[in-house]
Amino acid sequence: MRSGNAVARRTPAPVLAATLAAIAISAAGGVTDASATPQTPFYVAPAEIPAEPGSIIRTESMPAFLTVPRSADTASPRDAVWPGTAQRILYTSLTQEGTPTAVSGTFLEPSGPWRGKGAAPVVVIGPGAIGQGDHCAPSLAFSTGGYIPEHDPMSFSPNQEAASAAYWSALGAKVVVTDYVGMGTPGIHTYTNRIEYGRAILDAGRAAIRVSRSASDTPMVLWGYSQGGGATASAAELQPTYSPELNIKGAWAGAPPADLVDVLAEIDGALIGGVIGWAVNSIVAHYPELKSDLQEKITPTGKQLLETMSNECIGDVISRHAFFRTESIMRDGRSLLDNVRSTPESMKVFVEQRIGNIAPEIPVLVTSGRNDDSVPYGQVREMASDWCDRGATVDFRTNELPPILPGATLPNHFGPQLIDGYSPDGAIQFLLDRLDDKPIHGCSMS
Repeated sequence: MRSGNAVARRTPAPVLAATLAAIAISAAGGVTDASATPQTPFYVAPAEIPAEPGSIIRTESMPAFLTVPRSADTASPRDAVWPGTAQRILYTSLTQEGTPTAVSGTFLEPSGPWRGKGAAPVVVIGPGAIGQGDHCAPSLAFSTGGYIPEHDPMSFSPNQEAASAAYWSALGAKVVVTDYVGMGTPGIHTYTNRIEYGRAILDAGRAAIRVSRSASDTPMVLWGYSQGGGATASAAELQPTYSPELNIKGAWAGAPPADLVDVLAEIDGALIGGVIGWAVNSIVAHYPELKSDLQEKITPTGKQLLETMSNECIGDVISRHAFFRTESIMRDGRSLLDNVRSTPESMKVFVEQRIGNIAPEIPVLVTSGRNDDSVPYGQVREMASDWCDRGATVDFRTNELPPILPGATLPNHFGPQLIDGYSPDGAIQFLLDRLDDKPIHGCSMS
């Protein structure tokens, strides 16, 4: 049975206000934090990277925008400051092949006490799709609100995780937000690579424990939606073998892209269809055997477009490549998915990236909108069902928000995120209950 607890009952008004302020300012945009860009030395890894995953390579203090006001009489949300300290962090994770690599992120240490029971937890946030260019890194956006870098051409990526970070920080939790592999740091951001973004989540948790000097058994929860939901879902699968020492109490995997074939079919031609370019760039980075095949099938204009997209953020994809259709860059005029399906080697790669084949050992809340027009409902439900069949503890919930302008992404994909994440009985409450060690067993598919 779902029930509230003291934490949620004591904090809704100030925390909700902070969350709404964060969303509003993030949407409005911000100015460049000139003190830190991906071209500065902070994001460049040393020649020798510590081999142990989760090791801290370096940190630096940073201003953090969009958060809980210092006092009730704060004149403007733009005058708000974090109730604690913020740091950029550079930590070790492992690539798909097992090579140590540097990953950047943001660590937020609250000044107020944890409002729940026991020790203050670590909340690891996996960002939703934010871009593939280094300047799209969330660790930059946290300094500016909605990050508008001095980039040629102008580029825009709102800080999608400001709200969740503000909420958990106001509760007194330690918050870490990963940039994932290759976002900010050199190399291609391996968008939707289940191994790399799952490891980046788990290693961010390890890094947060180290940088905050917390106990090794500090309670931890994972939070993510869309790309972040795929990252937390993958992390939940990988945790028993990759990071068994972490005391992870539960996870929220909202709208995870568990089956890339289904997702590709859904978004080809949709408002955010350009993110397909990020997926292609990511796949060829780790599967060079597919690169030559794609080189033959994609037009010269298409190759240039993929290169352009590799340096763009989500705002750029929407403004410059809205309703992008992959058939427009394929020599045979068929869609990318049709070409993938006709090539066994390509299909094998997509199958390897599927989430749902390994049962998590932690409780996972899985949510999906029935009318989601970006991450299709059916493949999310199938992932949850497959986990259940393998004996995992899963709470799957369907969001019944009716369709609004199908293909427009914002209402049908992000609407369920706000409802499922912040409603009184939503993801926050689910994770608070896990931190309180409230019992949950078996599977619920609703």
